[in-house]
Amino acid sequence: MEKPKNGGQYTCTEYREEMILLGLQKRLSSEGLTLEEKESILKEIAKVEKQMGID
Repeated sequence: MEKPKNGGQYTCTEYREEMILLGLQKRLSSEGLTLEEKESILKEIAKVEKQMGID
């Protein structure tokens, strides 16, 4: 992961974004998802990654 942009401090916002991303990735690996659900989760993952600057 990239170094924080704020002088090395790890913020609550960064932690929150990481936890959201991990939750979405876990949901994506769940069995029984429809194609539409998978596509929706992938779009949300891309959105969060873009916010985090890792797109």
